[in-house]
Amino acid sequence: MEVVILAAGKGTRMFSARPKVLHTIGGKPMLQHVVDTAFNIGASQVHVVIGFGAEQIKDYFDELQLGQNINWLLQEEQLGTGHAVQQAVSSIDKENPNNAVLVLCGDVPLIRASTLNQLLENSDQSSVSLLTLATEQNPNGFGRIVRDGENQVIAIVEEKDASTEQKEITEVNSGIMAVPGARLAGWLERLDNSNEQAEYYLTDIVALAVQDGCKINETNY
Repeated sequence: MEVVILAAGKGTRMFSARPKVLHTIGGKPMLQHVVDTAFNIGASQVHVVIGFGAEQIKDYFDELQLGQNINWLLQEEQLGTGHAVQQAVSSIDKENPNNAVLVLCGDVPLIRASTLNQLLENSDQSSVSLLTLATEQNPNGFGRIVRDGENQVIAIVEEKDASTEQKEITEVNSGIMAVPGARLAGWLERLDNSNEQAEYYLTDIVALAVQDGCKINETNY
């Protein structure tokens, strides 16, 4: 199992010149919490995609002598989460049929190893596993989990692209998923940016996986 951590964003809502993932919580930066958890669950390799403040982030980890354990990847243009993961594809083992790729975000410092292990237990080479969240209110800003008449997940729709009906869905995407390493590159190649934000969404691989006959497993919180 390999881990890709998306940490390239500026974090404009932080109103800070410091990269979002370097803001401290519980005594250390958010990204360090996520990296530590990735290694704690047994990742064979941790890939971190950085962009805004890249050197600042690398310098911090180098000072702690942690950077040598990380494969740093630069996303020079922030063209979406799918584009971010594309930066890691060449480094991922695509030959091992049992290799899983766990995608995390750099700003989820409270994610638990037990939660991720549960997600990975539901993962195999013929499925994509998602961590979804059930909310009681209309979850503004989050991608919605779309299900078919048999209650099977068939897509994730970002809010800006969602219909009025889809915006009423209260099950949302956490941004965390486990994907078969051997199939990830093919799905990423098929992404396009025909959406409101003109970005390449990682979430679009869910619909592509369904088209290819893959099952979508979800762990709901």
